[in-house]
Amino acid sequence: MTVAPSRSNPLPHYANIYQALKTCLHLARQANAEHLASLSFPLPTIDPLAVLLTYPQPHQRQCYFESPSRGQAIAAWDALICEHFSGSNRFAAARQAIADWQPRIRAFPKRPEGPYFFCSFSFFDTVAPAMGGFTPATVLMTRWQVVRQKQRCTLIANVLIRPHSRLAPLARAIAEQVSQLQRLVPSTRLLDGNRSREAAAWQPQLALPEGQEFQQQVKSTLAAIHREELQKQVVAQTFNVKRSHPFRREIALPRLRSRYPDCYIFSFSDDADSHFIGASPERLLSIRQGRLVTDALAGSAPRGATPDTDRAIGQQLLKNPKEQQEHQLVLDFIVERLEAEGLNPCYSTPPGLLRLSNIQHLHTPVCAEVSPQTSPLSLVESLHPTPAVAGVPMSTACDRIRQGETCDRGLYAAPLGWIDPAGNSEFIVGIRSALIQQNQARLFAGAGIVADSDPAQELSEIQLKLQALAQALG
Repeated sequence: MTVAPSRSNPLPHYANIYQALKTCLHLARQANAEHLASLSFPLPTIDPLAVLLTYPQPHQRQCYFESPSRGQAIAAWDALICEHFSGSNRFAAARQAIADWQPRIRAFPKRPEGPYFFCSFSFFDTVAPAMGGFTPATVLMTRWQVVRQKQRCTLIANVLIRPHSRLAPLARAIAEQVSQLQRLVPSTRLLDGNRSREAAAWQPQLALPEGQEFQQQVKSTLAAIHREELQKQVVAQTFNVKRSHPFRREIALPRLRSRYPDCYIFSFSDDADSHFIGASPERLLSIRQGRLVTDALAGSAPRGATPDTDRAIGQQLLKNPKEQQEHQLVLDFIVERLEAEGLNPCYSTPPGLLRLSNIQHLHTPVCAEVSPQTSPLSLVESLHPTPAVAGVPMSTACDRIRQGETCDRGLYAAPLGWIDPAGNSEFIVGIRSALIQQNQARLFAGAGIVADSDPAQELSEIQLKLQALAQALG
């Protein structure tokens, strides 16, 4: 599968592709069931985000998932398998959908990861119509996936093979697009949104009525905490923006990546031109070759204007009882849920600091060994929602969120990520995020409320998060 292109042979990969499809066809006929052939090809060192913003056709489902600091990125487009689920069994249904395909996937050549099933879940098991084409649970396998692991880039082409598939036209179509993509070398210098006049001119500020409404919700939550109905609740705030021209991902995504290299940059798109994008600092879980890593991330403070001020703020955060309590609730929850799944979580105390460009958080990584029989989606279901985005106790906090928040959370604060047939996976929590629909954007942010919370300070934290996201959209 690694034959180099040649000018004398316009389709240098055709023969190898045909043989791979022929092998898959034999398996499909034996089982009398569809099989998926996943073919990989080397690419020059390119930026998957540049490919995503250049190559796919409008209204094709797309996914983008990047960890800039780790040099890892995946761009995927053109739905091959797309299944939707809702209701209380949505995680189990998504898990079963992937499990049904796992024995019917053949990779040519074999590789340690991929092809990638992308999964998105909503916060609750229903979604309001305003969320566009996003559903409570989506499992997506795309035809095309461009993967970058540091300086190594790979193109993955996926194709469904049925017992009566005609191989020659399939092989030719794949070979033609592979050759086209191998010739496509987008510049790694993406559009810099910071230089856009319209983006620079748009520096929105939260309207006072929204701030008053948020503070009232915080006061109501504090009253419930003082009545001992709950220990913590996350109060989310949305900020709706409408303007005369469409929001542009080619500005927003490179800008988010540049400003938040320690976050996960993501973009999930439906087939109706709705995009859920953001820069999340929170990893729900990562599994590589049977080793799980997850993060307890709660308790926040702004960054300082100077190194000395920044260190002082960080030390205050590490010693702040209110922030420590909020963090401990999240850590206890994660450890309890992992133990309930039969894992033996390991972590260090006290928490450290995760410093981002505009905010810093208390942070405790948690690790565990995972058996091959454990489904990543079972762990995702067990961990969602964490107290970092919901509250304690969970059922009471979620009831209050349903009743008190005027806007459907949709994909906000919910699991987004990928899983491959070998059980490797990466899921984040969709915070610091926005839903973009043409010239409209809905920005989401939340604050964890505990007994010592101050409504005015929590509003400042919310405004800090929303303003940072708004200024990045462009």
